[in-house]
Amino acid sequence: MLGYITTPGRGEGDLLLAELANRLRAAGVRLAGAVQVNVARPGAERCDMDLCVLGGDKVWRISQYRGPLATGCRLDAQGLERAVGEVAAALAAEVPPELLIVNKFGIQEIEGRGFRPVIAQALLADVPVLTAVNAKNLPGFLAFAEGLAEPLAPEPEALAQWCLARLAPRSAPRVTA
Repeated sequence: MLGYITTPGRGEGDLLLAELANRLRAAGVRLAGAVQVNVARPGAERCDMDLCVLGGDKVWRISQYRGPLATGCRLDAQGLERAVGEVAAALAAEVPPELLIVNKFGIQEIEGRGFRPVIAQALLADVPVLTAVNAKNLPGFLAFAEGLAEPLAPEPEALAQWCLARLAPRSAPRVTA
């Protein structure tokens, strides 16, 4: 129960997963995880990256502004790990979530950090997981998934149907989202 999407454009997966999370939450699905919101920084070429933790109201900044000439990774690993800790706690709650949505499986996860342990925790608890993976990180993700990952069409209706189908055996019947 590990679904993933790949999208061609930068930020498309973020928008798609955020839209899906809103739709599922409105349908009463108990969610855990995080979706990324990219916020334009005035006068800067690159945006700020925030993680909105699902099932709560916390937003964690996961990017560092290193100046207009900086190149390379700008991830704030501490911000990411704070969000990861909050999501891990939600998975361990007395009433567990029905679905885990993770904004992306990236380099941190390939290297064993970030949301990787939370994804494993969810899968062990039989909680379906949905994430986004870019083409560069796909080989590392597939190695982690060991044949369990299911590629999904990056389309709102297809994703909603996949999620709701994974919930059906675990909870009461629902009206489709």
